[in-house]
Amino acid sequence: MITTALTELLGIRVPVVQGGMQWVGKPPLPAAISNAGGLGMITALTQPNPEALRTVIRETRAATDKPFGVNITILPSINPPDYEGFARVAVEEGVKIFETAGNNPGPLIKFFKSNGCLVIHKCTTIRHAKSAERMGVDCLSVDGFECAGHPGEEDIGGLVLLARAAQELKIPYIASGGIADGRGLAAALALGAAGVNMGTRFMCTVESPIHQNIKEKMVASGEQDTTHIFRTLGNTSRVFKNTVSQQVVALERRPGGAKFEDVRDLVAGVRGKVVFEKGDPDYGVWTASVALGLIKDIPTCEELLSRMEREAEEIIGGMNKLVKTKAKL
Repeated sequence: MITTALTELLGIRVPVVQGGMQWVGKPPLPAAISNAGGLGMITALTQPNPEALRTVIRETRAATDKPFGVNITILPSINPPDYEGFARVAVEEGVKIFETAGNNPGPLIKFFKSNGCLVIHKCTTIRHAKSAERMGVDCLSVDGFECAGHPGEEDIGGLVLLARAAQELKIPYIASGGIADGRGLAAALALGAAGVNMGTRFMCTVESPIHQNIKEKMVASGEQDTTHIFRTLGNTSRVFKNTVSQQVVALERRPGGAKFEDVRDLVAGVRGKVVFEKGDPDYGVWTASVALGLIKDIPTCEELLSRMEREAEEIIGGMNKLVKTKAKL
């Protein structure tokens, strides 16, 4: 059994956290992950309103007696969601672990900490990580350039970013981006992380609520099957390389570039939702990390986490054998 600051902080067996994922973080998945020993995470903004979140929290609690959390991501929006309402309802329902991400998380962090909750904040730079540390978060999720979704604009890969985190941070941190197996978990621990955050790998499990066609498409894909959109708009996002995302990239690369209005219909969130519901991988944009190259099957969450735990233990044990004690003269 691998014991880290993360497993002790959260009361979990395996140092693996499910990242928040729009349209994916619904009760069956986080409940299965928590039952398997990790930390499942409900995605608040997948729900239309705070009361709907209350319902799915209760559904998740009915499916597991293990710890689970709620993700609230603050992103630029024409019509901002009721972030305060989502946070209030989750606290009222007894949720004690939250993942925050995005712009200006200070008010949410303050609210959660004032209610005795644990906060994991996701960030893509050491600068932002240290800022969140000063705000009083309990753990940081350090997101390398390999990640799905928004990697920031500095393009720093996990290898360097995690080593920098070891130099700079005083609180536990976990590795996020491009991790899908026990080898990635062992590597993250070697880089000073207390565990890992996974999103793309959990999408491709039996309990994931997305269409089977999309899961099979992920298994058939490789590490080269993602692309970045919104690069020219200063809001980079890594998504699956398909017909729609390639159209967006082409519009951004044309002379004079593109404005958001030029791509708005192509990147509409409802189209990504339909991808997961109907199973057409080319209908809209959907996020995926370069971990696609490591995904070869569609296991249950129990099978996946047990395998990761076993692999990591074997790798760590094998690395110990590399250290030879000098014979005494």
